[in-house]
Amino acid sequence: MSTITLVGSRLAEVGQEFVYQGEASACEGCPYRNQCLNLTEGVKYQVTDVREGAQTLPCGVHDDGVTAVEVEPAPLRANVAARNAYAGSKSKLVGSCPHTGCPSHEFCEPAGVDFDEEYRITEVLGDPPHDYCMLDRDLTLVEFAPSEE
Repeated sequence: MSTITLVGSRLAEVGQEFVYQGEASACEGCPYRNQCLNLTEGVKYQVTDVREGAQTLPCGVHDDGVTAVEVEPAPLRANVAARNAYAGSKSKLVGSCPHTGCPSHEFCEPAGVDFDEEYRITEVLGDPPHDYCMLDRDLTLVEFAPSEE
């Protein structure tokens, strides 16, 4: 189910993804705060529609202002332990990784995914983008179901 919210004008493109970080100090006293602060903190969202004819409103956080969009929780891609990784099962991340230059790092520590939480795997995508894991982990790239609000 989509939600109408306000996002920075630069983010207002169909397909754009972001993790909602909650209220910023600049939001205090803003007349539009109820329209902006209506998402769940820590959840990754995807813009599914930009409201046609929506005006750009001034914003203390986004220098180009904000505009109305429809968003839905986004599916999350992550590397998980290959053992028992199959569609329909639940899994969680195997732990943090200090190798930020690795092509898989964004999937080992994906935005919007908590290390201590289990997620339902909707699809097994296959081998991760790295040639070998520098931590010697046997990993599989999967897609988790979007967070439920």
